[in-house]
Amino acid sequence: MKKKILLYIAALGMAILLPQVALAEDRDLSKELANPIADLINVVIEADYDDDIGDDNGSQWITNLEPTIPFSISENWNVISRTSIPIITQDDISSDGAEESGIGDIFQHLFISPKKPITSHGLIWGAGPVLLLNTASNDALGANKWGAGPGAAALIQEGPWTIGILTSHIWSFAGNNSSTDVSETSMEPGVAYVTQSETTFTLNTESTYDWKAKSWSVPIIFKVEQLLKVGRQIIQVGGGVRYWAASPDSGPEGLGARLSIVFVFPAK
Repeated sequence: MKKKILLYIAALGMAILLPQVALAEDRDLSKELANPIADLINVVIEADYDDDIGDDNGSQWITNLEPTIPFSISENWNVISRTSIPIITQDDISSDGAEESGIGDIFQHLFISPKKPITSHGLIWGAGPVLLLNTASNDALGANKWGAGPGAAALIQEGPWTIGILTSHIWSFAGNNSSTDVSETSMEPGVAYVTQSETTFTLNTESTYDWKAKSWSVPIIFKVEQLLKVGRQIIQVGGGVRYWAASPDSGPEGLGARLSIVFVFPAK
């Protein structure tokens, strides 16, 4: 419990103090980072902590390594590759007293997107396939299935505001026959505001509906991120909390914490 309280204090403390630190002078770059399909190379390291998971009150750290790489395919179009590689450490989840750690299932998004907004109000969109890769190093850390489906993103960026949604659906098509088939819809609506000091305030949810279990997972997330320059490297650091408004019986409850750092590689 003491560790949990200290973690929440650290995440909230970052959210409060980040607007006061030294910053990188590029508000447009902060807006690009609020766009999941921006024409911008970046690498996110995002650590989430949750507890009160399942009947045995388990706990879990998921550290996602998320590189985003755009590829130009014509004068007006990009393909945006977003990869999510989870590194998981968990206790008392698969069973009482059990401990597992390793790599989870990798998610690969590919979006075809126009290079410029298509309206004067900054409407941006992208669409393409999403892949679920059966890469978990331990059966307890993944679905034990291969899957695929469609994904899409749409957002408006006007002034300091970004409002949008990222959504996808995945069906499993292969894998361990004894594991439950995957049929999940993900919806990530959110709003972000970038200040003159390159501080980004974000409120969003990363909701998932499991059509097999007929259950929702709905974390509501508030975070604050600050754009900085360390030597020649531009980074964005952040912290925040998330509240589980809904989760299955085997899922987390109450509050969780999020810490993140983004390495940014703008075009020269």
